[in-house]
Amino acid sequence: MASAPAEAPGPRQPPAAEPDLSVVVPVRNEAGNILPLVAEIRAALAGRDYEIVYVDDGSTDASWAELEQAAADGRMRALRHRRSCGQSAAIATGVRAARGRWIATLDGDGQNDPADLPALLARAEAGEGMVLVVGHRVSRKDSGLKRFSSRFANGLRARLLGDATPDTGCGLKVFPRALFIDMPRFDHMHRYLPALALRAGARVESVPVNHRPRTRGRSNYGTLDRALVGIFDLVGVYWLMRRGRRPELGERIGQ
Repeated sequence: MASAPAEAPGPRQPPAAEPDLSVVVPVRNEAGNILPLVAEIRAALAGRDYEIVYVDDGSTDASWAELEQAAADGRMRALRHRRSCGQSAAIATGVRAARGRWIATLDGDGQNDPADLPALLARAEAGEGMVLVVGHRVSRKDSGLKRFSSRFANGLRARLLGDATPDTGCGLKVFPRALFIDMPRFDHMHRYLPALALRAGARVESVPVNHRPRTRGRSNYGTLDRALVGIFDLVGVYWLMRRGRRPELGERIGQ
């Protein structure tokens, strides 16, 4: 179990009313990608009530300086881990800090297209009850090895966990903040959100989304190390799925 990351305070912001949507973006050494992506998010959500919450997971480049520059334009906050604790920990930090009822996540490398956010949010708002809407990168702009390993991993997860999700690794997701807050926390949990959402009694829906090639920076993940860690994660989530119990409330007395 990963320890709770130490956080440094982000830039001071005036008190704000709670927005309807919080866009949580985890980054580590993504200098050069931050300002263009923030501009795209703002353009995609123009006219909506939203905030952007960036979490810098212990970057050693100029990412924090770019976040300070981006936050000066408003509707954005940033937090920083003193040391890198992983993408799942960064997402958890962002969700805890978020003020919105709905959470949208996307990767900070620019490969997810913020223009897809309104469609995912509309799909989530159209239903009733708890729901997790997951992006499906139908045409991935990654290497052949990365696409093959992802297809294999998604197929294995679907068979063992029954999450019925073709692309659990897509960073584009929309869900209620309350759904995430009650989930168990562990490293790499962001790859298992569909299974964890089903365990919590929520619906899971997939929506086709755009995927773009990385144009700046380097990936923080290797194919082999991610595959090896994924084996242990899969066993752990399989255990959680089998041991989970959801009580059904019956009669009650009082308020």
